[in-house]
Amino acid sequence: MAEKKIKIVISGPYAAGKTQFINTISEIETVKTEVKTTRSGEKEKKDYTTVAMDFGRIKIDDEHTLYLFGTPGQSRFDFMWDILGKGMVGLVVLVDSTDPATFHEARRIINYFESRYPAPFVVGCNKQDLKGAWSPDDIRTALDLGEEIKVLPLVSVDKQSVKNVLLVLLDEIAKYI
Repeated sequence: MAEKKIKIVISGPYAAGKTQFINTISEIETVKTEVKTTRSGEKEKKDYTTVAMDFGRIKIDDEHTLYLFGTPGQSRFDFMWDILGKGMVGLVVLVDSTDPATFHEARRIINYFESRYPAPFVVGCNKQDLKGAWSPDDIRTALDLGEEIKVLPLVSVDKQSVKNVLLVLLDEIAKYI
């Protein structure tokens, strides 16, 4: 039987944890397109930034493989969202739970993908292990998401946490197959 390739896009605002999410779960070394961060306001948050995409892979079983494509977070690279969105069957939108200033951008990303590449999606509320993290319920309210959308706690450096987000997304995808 032919292998089923499942394309999942990981998106979210700048510094939400997309690269780390893929690094934590990928069975191959993550393919990254990072450059040194030079812009004011960005370099204070992290040293490197994704400019095209991150790529990772997880073999679920003999028949199914997840291909994870991480988008850049800055709007100046949002042309990549269109390239990566083509053919996706699911979307994870990551939110930095400690940075409510980025929630508006997260909503913009959700709107973008819903309007151009409608697919099941979940929201991963990253950095739940840090002081000041908003709860998933509060983030749901801030993003104005209905109860049918799964808004999940996440710590992107924890493999089980990342795995849980992907399993919930796969359950959502299965409803449409």
